[in-house]
Formats: sequence, structure tokens, C-alpha cells
Amino acid sequence: MNRRYFLSATGLTTSGLLLGAFTPSLKQKNVKDIRETFSIVKNEISIYTKANVKPTRIFHITDTHLSLDDERGLKYQKFSQRMSGAYKDNVHFQSKKIYSTKESFEWTLQRAKEENSDFLALTGDIFSFPSLASIEWALNKLKETGIPFAFVAGNHDWHYEGMKGSSKQLRDIWTEKHLKPMYQGNNPLFASYDVNRVQFVCIDNSTYEIMPEQLDFFRKKVNSGIPIILMLHIPLYMPGKSMLYGCANPEWGEKADKNYDIEGREKWRKGGHTKVTFDFYNEVFRAKNLLTILAGHSHQSALDVKDGIPQVVSAHNATGYYSDIRISTL
Repeated sequence: MNRRYFLSATGLTTSGLLLGAFTPSLKQKNVKDIRETFSIVKNEISIYTKANVKPTRIFHITDTHLSLDDERGLKYQKFSQRMSGAYKDNVHFQSKKIYSTKESFEWTLQRAKEENSDFLALTGDIFSFPSLASIEWALNKLKETGIPFAFVAGNHDWHYEGMKGSSKQLRDIWTEKHLKPMYQGNNPLFASYDVNRVQFVCIDNSTYEIMPEQLDFFRKKVNSGIPIILMLHIPLYMPGKSMLYGCANPEWGEKADKNYDIEGREKWRKGGHTKVTFDFYNEVFRAKNLLTILAGHSHQSALDVKDGIPQVVSAHNATGYYSDIRISTL
């Protein structure tokens, strides 16, 4: 994205406008609209707010696809074989040199430290499969920065391809067995991290769906009136986008699922999304205290806007890419 955008967040809609697919947005009571304007130049994003927040700098990191492994992963090799061979050599988004995923992650964290980042927002697929070696290595590197961070899972973080079980079952199993330390004692499915009077709200939508308890948690955060940044792995539906923008996509479901066999997983839900997932979508885009949505999954950087709310999708960190986001008051 080399073009410069400077967009008013009051009443603005672009390609993210949704016509007729969902129920109309309802105005929330007692929650002030705190959005102002935002601008983007390459991977640098500035978001302005009316709220009383401290200037905050965020490094948004997603889709690194680390695949480190050791003897502890030998018994799972038949399930990790395809993804362990992926993303071995990546062209760095700035230097154009060849980087491994490990080098890309280390380089990005070093930049975050040098640039005095206040927070690291990790939105999933940091791992290509739930290898203990990768998780322990990444967690150690994150702690070495001294920068607070939050992690929300992607569809690869907990997935050993071809392993029996539903997506929900496998997510529960591998979150408990291997991924749990990444959540720093918080609930893996929904959590909030408070930084400089901003709430970073993490909702795990790595199965493409939203659960009732996640919707309830999000509602409570919205009703608090405190500024929110929503962290997801799978981007919320935007008209004209591919199925990678699959959370609350009206076309999502068994008929649209082309990759279940390659990825060694169950097919998407036959009846399409649940009502809870659509309700979540609607409530996100009527939240007056929501500053932005951060997501990944597509491996391509993008900015979409719906009802004045920007959704920032960052390209894959396997190439060293990160979004440098600054929250400021006007």
C-alpha cells in the first residue's frame, strides 16, 4: 500500500459497506463515539481518537509460521510434515533478502525494541503447528523484549494436519497441552489487556466461528466505554473480498470449503455461520468505542472500512512484515 489515505472515521464507509445482508446497526446507549481520523503510509498507521488515552505505539505481528521442532515432535511428524516444509525461504518485505521465519521474527522483535513499542499484538499463525520447540523459543524471545504482548490463535497454531477430531476439539486439546503459556494465564478464547487506557480485546475466531461466551465478553468490553482495539486472526467479512475474510461471510460453509482435504481438517459447517457469529459481526461494527480491528490470515496487507471502523489486515511476518500502529489524540 504505497498510496496515502487520510480518512474521516465519522460516517465513512468504503468497500467494507454491507448492504442488506445483516440487521441494521442500532445505536448504543451511554457509549460515546471516540473515533476521529486515521491515515496509512506503507506499513505505518496512525489512528486518532477523542478519548483520553496516552500515545501508544503497537507492532502488529501475524502469520510468522514458525516450524521449529525437536525430538518431542517426532511422534507428530506425519501431521506436521506439510507445514514444516512451508515458508522455509522468504523474501524480506524491505531488504528483499532471503529470511527464514525465525530470522523474520527475531528481526521484527528487535525493531519493536529499538522503536520503543508499547505493545506487541500477535494475531495468530505465529506457529505452523503446535510444536513445543517453536512455542518455547518464541515465548522466550517475546519475554526478552520486555514489551507487553497479547496472543490470539490462528487456525494453524493448534492444528496438526490430518489428526482426528473436530476443530473445536483439537483447539481445546493443543491449547491446553502446548499453547497455554502464550496466554500468560488468561482465557485463550477471550481476554483483555489494558495498555495506556486502551483495551486490547482478543477473540479467538480461528475456527471461523464465535461462541456465545465470546460475544458476551465483547459486549461487556463495549459497554465499558473504554477505547477498544479488537484482535482476531481471521478478518471480518468485507464485500468483494475472498473467503479468507471468512468470519461472518454469508457464503462461508461446507459448499465454499475448497481446502479441507489439503489442510487435513473437517469441512466447514454445513449450515453456514451460527447466529452468534452474525450477531458478533453486527455488534463489532456498531461499537462506538472500537478504534480498529487487527487481523491476519490472508498474508496480504489491506485496509478496509465499514461504518467508520478500519480493519487492518497485516501481511505475513514470515517476510518480516509488521504494521507499525500509533494511537494518538488530536
